[in-house]
Amino acid sequence: MAINKVINKSTKSHGAMRNVINYVLQDQKVIEGFVEITGPYSYETISRDHVYCAFLEEKKMWNKDSGRMYAHNVISFHKDEKITPEECLEIGRRFAEHFFPDHQNLISVHQDKDHLHIHIVTNSVSYVDGSKLHQTKHDLEHQKEFTNNLCLEKGLTIAEKGKHFDGTPIEEGEISAWNKNKYNLLINDSKKSYVAECAMAVLESKENCCSKEDFIRRMADRGWQTIWTDNRKHITFQNEKGEKVRDSNLSNTFKIEINKEALLHEFERQNEIRIIQLSSERNLEQYYSRAESIIQGTTASGTGTDENPGAGIHVGTDSERKSRDDTTAFIRELSSQERAAEEKRDDSISERSDREAARERSRIEEERRAREAEQRIARERAKNKERSQRSHRGR
Repeated sequence: MAINKVINKSTKSHGAMRNVINYVLQDQKVIEGFVEITGPYSYETISRDHVYCAFLEEKKMWNKDSGRMYAHNVISFHKDEKITPEECLEIGRRFAEHFFPDHQNLISVHQDKDHLHIHIVTNSVSYVDGSKLHQTKHDLEHQKEFTNNLCLEKGLTIAEKGKHFDGTPIEEGEISAWNKNKYNLLINDSKKSYVAECAMAVLESKENCCSKEDFIRRMADRGWQTIWTDNRKHITFQNEKGEKVRDSNLSNTFKIEINKEALLHEFERQNEIRIIQLSSERNLEQYYSRAESIIQGTTASGTGTDENPGAGIHVGTDSERKSRDDTTAFIRELSSQERAAEEKRDDSISERSDREAARERSRIEEERRAREAEQRIARERAKNKERSQRSHRGR
């Protein structure tokens, strides 16, 4: 089973292009050297600097050294798929020849994880006519179909919508997005996805929610306007920036059952649960009242009056004393469980904060490296320009 991904992060600078080439050609990832380049390439060996220079030379030849620098496709195979690195390289080659025949392509098979995956980095400028590469949502669907056909041709499995590699259904809340923009938003830790934010808001709002009105109010508290009318089939959510998400979009992307019927059914179910809970709470209050009376040495019927202060008070039997001890132990156990639950919630909040801080540090470090790479390129450019001027003055 092969999964296609298009990575669109930071594709508009020389530093970004150099970084992606460096990443794709790392020795610890390209373990057995399954690497290939298509299109014009005048160097004897495939190295980071040579590939970068080859891409740059083509851009300058056509005076197209700006804007989007490259396209980055990834084809990943399931860890249980019976496929070899040689077959991966062939699939990557045929994929590049079919979709990017007039462009330089760096094709690399990574073996550093438990599943094989192919990276295809494509120069955005055509070496045939200098035109720039553009990919649409429709192109990604074609790429998925083409890859599936290649897999069938080689006797491999293909991806089935809503199912894992072994045929089991994808559980609610798991991400399943073929759309390149959705995928890029969801995996990009340095930028928050409004689609993912909306999904989280819906999941949080529908929890223990008992009515449509309550759900709309909760979504509003989380910064989302809910457009839910009888004359429209779908529910639309809109944030303060005007970004809109449909219920069907969330259902398809996250495998969450989000639509009018499903939400109303959930509200009814929560109402039934609440009724049962209220009934249980009343019974529990009576139980606690009786337990408290037992602990204080009184009967369930009362404690006596001013006229007869001893009424209702008696010396308990052995079984009654045992009952008092059991009740006290039960109440202490409940209190202990409550404290443990609170501590667990606090720990969970702390863990989330630590993960968010780590992601932020990673984002800052990545931006710093990109800036340093661009500065190095700028310095190299300045030196080359200075050498060229000196040479010209010497002539």
